[in-house]
Amino acid sequence: MKIKTLILFTALTGLIMTSCSKSDPIDTKSTDAADDVALSEALYDDAFASLEIATVFAEAGKKSAYVLDSCPLITINSPGDEFFPRNIVIDYGTGCTGLFDIERSGKILITLSGPRGTTGTERVLTFDNYYVNGAKVEGTFSIENLGPNNNQNVVFGVSLAGGKITFPDSKVITREFTRQREYIAGYGTWNPWDDRCLITGMSAGTNLDGKTFALTITSPLEWTAACRFLVTGTIGFDVEGIEPFVLDYGTGECDALATLSRGDETREITLRYWHPKYQGNQ
Repeated sequence: MKIKTLILFTALTGLIMTSCSKSDPIDTKSTDAADDVALSEALYDDAFASLEIATVFAEAGKKSAYVLDSCPLITINSPGDEFFPRNIVIDYGTGCTGLFDIERSGKILITLSGPRGTTGTERVLTFDNYYVNGAKVEGTFSIENLGPNNNQNVVFGVSLAGGKITFPDSKVITREFTRQREYIAGYGTWNPWDDRCLITGMSAGTNLDGKTFALTITSPLEWTAACRFLVTGTIGFDVEGIEPFVLDYGTGECDALATLSRGDETREITLRYWHPKYQGNQ
């Protein structure tokens, strides 16, 4: 009898320990944290795409250009007698709907120290009263050409300082990162829409709830200029008060879907250029 009792107690103990070791389900706090980060990824990647398009115009010697049905106006000038450096203003005015049906207003300001293809060339991007779908976007991008890597792919070092997204109710998401973007296609062409690159690195900030987060790219993110959102890669999340989880952008489809996972639990989310908490304001 004692032996049976001991066996039963041991089995129950093992069951309890197994249950305790299981990961928490993907709950609302996790999806909210993922929405915050996914939105900031989209908005800052969108600004980077604008940078690349404007750079093509600047290096072609243009002084002004319109893109996508006159939205926005790009103006370019050289402050001195030499061709470089070049100053670029991407002006969306008081608001216009352009690429991917996104409403933007305000300006993106860029300085280009030299040819994009020259190792050591730096570009700096800032925002002037710039809004995307009602959210104000701030921060300073610094981009440096680091030259080719061992695969003979050109790599850019990209950092974001003072990143901040402010919503109509004054809540904010803050964001800073240090990354590398390795171009795997399109780098040597004059067509910015065939660009593809792999992104690695880390970032940190605070979400809408004021909780701190740290993100690590656990497999390279693939950015494709012709797609609205990242198409592959995973990000590991470490958010204050939430059990760690992973955001997976998929296997290469040019869609608006991503998956959250924690242990055996998964949940699909939709990627957007606006935050779902402010859907009524769009």
